[in-house]
Amino acid sequence: NPFAELVSHLRASWLSGKTRPMEFRIAQLEALGHFLDDKKQQILEATASDLGKPLFEAELSEILLCKNELHETLNNLSRWMKDEQVDRNLAMQLDSAFIRKDPYGVVLIIAPWNYPIHLFLVPLIGAIAAGNCVIVKPSEVSKNTERIVTEALPSYLDKDCFAVVTGGVPETTRLLENKFDYIFFTGSPPVGRIVMTAAAKHLTPVTLELGGKNPCYVSDTCDVTNVARRVAWGRFFNAGQTCIAPDYLLCTAEMQEKLIPALHKAIDDFYGPNPRESPDFGRIVDDKHFRRLRALLGSGRVVIGGQTDEAARYIAPTVLADVQPSDPAMQEEIFGPILPIVVIANMDEAIDFINSRERPLALYAFSSDDKVVNQVLERTSSGGFCGNDTLMHLTLTSLPFGGIGNSGLGMYHGKFSFDAFSHHRACLKRGMGREPLNSARYPPYSQQKFGLMQAASKVTRKSDCTLL
Repeated sequence: NPFAELVSHLRASWLSGKTRPMEFRIAQLEALGHFLDDKKQQILEATASDLGKPLFEAELSEILLCKNELHETLNNLSRWMKDEQVDRNLAMQLDSAFIRKDPYGVVLIIAPWNYPIHLFLVPLIGAIAAGNCVIVKPSEVSKNTERIVTEALPSYLDKDCFAVVTGGVPETTRLLENKFDYIFFTGSPPVGRIVMTAAAKHLTPVTLELGGKNPCYVSDTCDVTNVARRVAWGRFFNAGQTCIAPDYLLCTAEMQEKLIPALHKAIDDFYGPNPRESPDFGRIVDDKHFRRLRALLGSGRVVIGGQTDEAARYIAPTVLADVQPSDPAMQEEIFGPILPIVVIANMDEAIDFINSRERPLALYAFSSDDKVVNQVLERTSSGGFCGNDTLMHLTLTSLPFGGIGNSGLGMYHGKFSFDAFSHHRACLKRGMGREPLNSARYPPYSQQKFGLMQAASKVTRKSDCTLL
């Protein structure tokens, strides 16, 4: 196996204990900050070349949010690393019981192409903070960004503990044959199944950050202008190539008629009358994805946009009205600048529609009535939820990010990243003395001994009522 020697080298480094001291972890995390600072301009140019990513969007998603994660981790790492003391029963009042946050060991992070810096760097922050050795596999699809990561990142990190490997499907397949102690994968559900199958051979735990069709319910009671602007921004950010973008709208026929002109105005306000000329609208990553997206334009009827240019990999911000559940646009995650509208009769039908499908990575609900938003929240299931906006829940390091069911397994961001890459080790330390206190548990057994053990270790349920 071409990667066996590299994995063995990193494992030897991990077994040496090199990555465990807090000082080492902090030094490596600070080096990631230097990487972002030093290579910022190259990163912005590479993401523009790979995805036509606007400067504002790249600075926000690839630089600022990564810096936020980094600073959150550096600010709290000493506290996160401390042993967590836990409650003890009567029998163990003189003992020490705690949870130790151990690193897993050698970790593999496989990143996608749509946010090619953010989606490898944020999990890498968590993996380093938790004390692991790491192999990073950036996406070969975003070639220019992959080149920066491959050529520049190793010079910032300890080469005995961290490595970058490149390649496509064949190389990744061989990489997954090796035994890792944890695998973190971001990508599509079909590839997630392949990763999980490979991990199962070694009983390796995984985090799978997958995608899905994220529903967006718009009730009849809302500020249509605000809804249109927030939905259009969330859908067309990064040319729609965002795993938590609103994938389709659910609304009544009356609301659809109000939303179409409002969305048209929002798109015009954002990108001008010809979005192709806008510096703020991105491009599709490659020809394969362009052709896949172009084939979806036959769903429903095009009411906004629809223009395409294969040579430039350009698809205009597009809205499809009267889309049927059986249409091609509703069979797969769109992952592009196309927004279908599916007409439903009311909120109950919208909730039934959502619950009849795979559980999404994100779910959105818009209404001026907070009861409506709460109803959608309480009666559905999704990785994350955002009421009256899109994407913004991702920006809080205090919220976990992750999917459920078909949209993923596990969570990260902020402390959740540290926890994801840490084994929570149950620890009990007892003294060598006081042996007579243990006599009740030793044979020969008796009912009296059981009574003593029960009194010393029993957990009782607290009373529901309180005497005043």
